[in-house]
Amino acid sequence: MKVLDLDAVRAFVLVADLHSFTRAADALDTTQSAVSLKLKRLEAHLGKQLLERTPRLVRLSADGNAFLAAARDLLNAHERALGSLSVERRKLVLGLSEHVAGTNLPELLGKLNAYDPGLVIELHLGMSATLLAQFDERRLDAAIVRYEPEDAPRDDATVLFSEPLSWLAAPEWLLRAGEPLPLALLTAPCNVRATAIHTLNEAGVAWREAFVGGGVAAVGAAAAAGLAVSPLARRVAPRGLIDVGARLGLPRLPESRVTLHSRLRDSRSVETLRLLTEGLAGGG
Repeated sequence: MKVLDLDAVRAFVLVADLHSFTRAADALDTTQSAVSLKLKRLEAHLGKQLLERTPRLVRLSADGNAFLAAARDLLNAHERALGSLSVERRKLVLGLSEHVAGTNLPELLGKLNAYDPGLVIELHLGMSATLLAQFDERRLDAAIVRYEPEDAPRDDATVLFSEPLSWLAAPEWLLRAGEPLPLALLTAPCNVRATAIHTLNEAGVAWREAFVGGGVAAVGAAAAAGLAVSPLARRVAPRGLIDVGARLGLPRLPESRVTLHSRLRDSRSVETLRLLTEGLAGGG
């Protein structure tokens, strides 16, 4: 009977999820060559090619796709077996800006659970300023927030990536001649709201509030319904919205920085959080 190397199986699942040997190596705190060797040995052991490798792309073969679900089940069973012998309960209380939580969040949470099923994740979505205050009050173990250009990141911030905001609207939406630009915005205080208004005022573009929402989902819904234009990152916007900035001659919105604030120390939780940040960076 063939006995599988759990470390190799874990490496395979990470490469499949992250589409990258480098990212999988970072998550496992090892080298890319070590991950590649594990995968080659696993393929040799199974007698199947699990991955198709090109200089720029890593993807699953047909056999890799067939093996992936069983590989996840094996890792989950292993974690449950270990957990049954341990009284330790681990919990990650995470704050995530609504302007960062993309439409791939359910997929990311599923991958985190598959990788670290023993970890209880308590997720709080909110505005960046609120989440930072909760982090300072030690109510959050980590916070992923968004900084606009006028905001200087704090000393404890790790910049994860940058991305622009866009003027998004429904494809059929049209601006009526002579009318101020109708906007769908979050309630104040909101840094994205402030940045958008400042950008329009600096460019001398007349605008009006057409919709005010208490969350990004509400604002995105208003834009999708054709009520207004909304300044949003593409990652958080409903599918189907288009950038109408160039068509309307609107000023370019600046890039924002997404940053991580964390006081996590145990290696397992740190690795799980790193998987989340990698997924957010790749899902925009």
